[in-house]
Amino acid sequence: MPKSSVNASLSSYDDIFSTEESRQEEQREQVRQIPIGELFPFKNHPFKVLDDDSMSDTVESVKQYGVLSPLIARPRPKGGYEIISGHRRQRAAELAGLETLPVIVRQMDDDAAIILMVDSNLQREHILPSERAFAYKMKLDAIKNQGTRSDLTSTQVVSKLRSNEKLGAENNQSRETVRRFIRLTNLIPELLDMVDNKTVSFNPAVELSYLSPEQQQEVIRAMDDTQNFPSVSQAKRIKKLAQDGTFTTETVVAIMGEEKKSELDTVTIKNDTLRKYFPRSYTPKQMEDTIIKLLEQWQKKRQHSEER
Repeated sequence: MPKSSVNASLSSYDDIFSTEESRQEEQREQVRQIPIGELFPFKNHPFKVLDDDSMSDTVESVKQYGVLSPLIARPRPKGGYEIISGHRRQRAAELAGLETLPVIVRQMDDDAAIILMVDSNLQREHILPSERAFAYKMKLDAIKNQGTRSDLTSTQVVSKLRSNEKLGAENNQSRETVRRFIRLTNLIPELLDMVDNKTVSFNPAVELSYLSPEQQQEVIRAMDDTQNFPSVSQAKRIKKLAQDGTFTTETVVAIMGEEKKSELDTVTIKNDTLRKYFPRSYTPKQMEDTIIKLLEQWQKKRQHSEER
């Protein structure tokens, strides 16, 4: 009986140690190969994953070398894993035909996951205004949530001020710039697309963000009617109409139809329009020289026609 008792005791002791060892192993971050079908995008991910030329280059790299940098993901309550960092790598791997991806699985709450997701993407070289706007908003909300939990004595105004400053400092921008980017999240999708493709400039767009969705639609219709896009001055006047309660279709069309001073002496042709007529290898200077030569030929031809 004593011998049996000792064995039982030792066996239980071994179970305790093995359980503790396995717990430590689970807590240690490791790179795991996870089936690509078990990886899902981050909820409300603000950064666009486009199948563009850059993606094609990434796909070729993945085919040749594989995915060298592991993704970061967290377990989903419904099963599978939510990608925190690595959405472009996941898409490239999918296009390259990979079945599994190297992933670091990390337990993170929503706020910590949002901050990491935004930070890992804001380092990219090219970021659209809409991407930066929604990323700033998501991270600012997460920072404020963390601040609310850790410092219950802070007032809401002070907390918001410090959060804006913190976010701006991390991205080499002022608190006011961060605030203005976040204003863009109030634009309707059609207007926000115009900001992304540079049809509508950033500063006028910020002013238009104070309009209601219905008023923004009216501005878009006025742009179509006048074939014009708002300057900062025009956008501010339209914003004031909305604030004063005097916003009407007629007044907006009248403002948008005004001839801008800069347009009196300037003719602007969008680069996208010109590119349709030139080889991709042409520089802006080559395009300009070609246009001037063609205009000179046209002028000579017109003069010759008039002399006849």
